[in-house]
Amino acid sequence: MGYPKTKFDDYISRFNARDLTAFEDYLHPQMHMQNGTHMFEGVEGMKHHYRDLIWPDFTEYLEPTHYMSEGNQIAIKMYTLFTAKHDKADSLFGPVKKSETFEFNGLIMYQVEDDLFKDILVAYNSFVYTDLNGNKKDLGVPH
Repeated sequence: MGYPKTKFDDYISRFNARDLTAFEDYLHPQMHMQNGTHMFEGVEGMKHHYRDLIWPDFTEYLEPTHYMSEGNQIAIKMYTLFTAKHDKADSLFGPVKKSETFEFNGLIMYQVEDDLFKDILVAYNSFVYTDLNGNKKDLGVPH
């Protein structure tokens, strides 16, 4: 038996609503996240990353397209769309113009301990930037 999909769906729904309490409710206090070469620790590390580095500059929408769980592990295939909220010379993804997008496709593995996500490992298949003219460019690993 694995981690209940209904609980995972609640986490994603709350994440998409930019509800920072989702991190408090679903992340282990010693959570470790590796996202490309970018790594951070704990609930406060996750909050800082999204509250201070992503959400001020981008709307972000997560759509898990596949979900598997066995024992204390979850594996998902994830699509994420980031849309620039305004022009910014120094966003986390570099210079952006309002309405430009970044699309992430990849796999994410969650290790669960005490019913909380303790280790999150993100693996990229693609990270595609689309400019205002509709030109697309795969950027590889953005961090």
